[in-house]
Amino acid sequence: MRHFISLLDISNDEARHILKRAAIIKRMLREGKPHQPLAGKTMGMIFDKASTRTRVSFEVGMYQLGGNSVFLNSGDTQLGRGEPVEDTAKVLSRMLDVVVIRTYAHDMVQRFARHSQVPVINALTDLTHPCQVLSDVFTYEEHRGSIEGKTVAWIGDGNNMAHSWINGSVSFGYKLNIACPDDYTPDEKLLAAARELGAEVNLTDDPLLAARDADLVTTDVWASMGQEKQRAEREKIFAAYQVNSRVMLEAQPDALFMHCLPAHRGEEVAAEVIDGRQSVVWDEAENRLHAQKGLLEFLLA
Repeated sequence: MRHFISLLDISNDEARHILKRAAIIKRMLREGKPHQPLAGKTMGMIFDKASTRTRVSFEVGMYQLGGNSVFLNSGDTQLGRGEPVEDTAKVLSRMLDVVVIRTYAHDMVQRFARHSQVPVINALTDLTHPCQVLSDVFTYEEHRGSIEGKTVAWIGDGNNMAHSWINGSVSFGYKLNIACPDDYTPDEKLLAAARELGAEVNLTDDPLLAARDADLVTTDVWASMGQEKQRAEREKIFAAYQVNSRVMLEAQPDALFMHCLPAHRGEEVAAEVIDGRQSVVWDEAENRLHAQKGLLEFLLA
């Protein structure tokens, strides 16, 4: 029984296996070939944060693999009335085959996993978003081949997505340049741990420098869920960190642009970039479905 709380919970070979299976499963779906190894399995989803791509991709993915889903908003369960996470984990894991959690505190997912008898998947916390980077690497390699040895530029907040790109550099062997304001750098402990495992991560406050010769440029909103009251302040702080045509010119001519969505055109990304020829955001969004099916199969089949 395995959990997927971080990309570092699986080995590099296992990460590669999941993406290989995702490609096969995607091809089978396109060819109309049924693939239902999870028939009779039920996935529970505990979501404290709003979701479009994460919820739909997990629910549809589980259905296509032959299983069922139960969606639980913590406000509609006893968690919302003060039941300890540990008690909820002990109960639900006796009834479900896998639990997917999207919440604020990373510690909540870790506590749930420690008391769960079934695999737990981190579908986003304030610290990491590992499922998104699985999809993003899968998307890059569909378009450009192996990401190993390539350069990824992250521009914007040193947030949960930046953290998962850091962990991904351990799993997939790419170089990572991060450009963010001084007071918005990634978590120091997480960065140090990744570097100890061989990650090549460079920090700068210059987005043009980060994008120079990059094979992939990616970003996220400036104010994430839970930071809405800081939005006006963050817009001023991050104004110089928009991914626009000037930034993309610093990257390789065939560089790709990604965004985990939803996007705010005119803020973290210019419309001509996200809607331009280098953008693969729609493939990236679709591939959440296929990469997570590969993950579910790995954990359950």
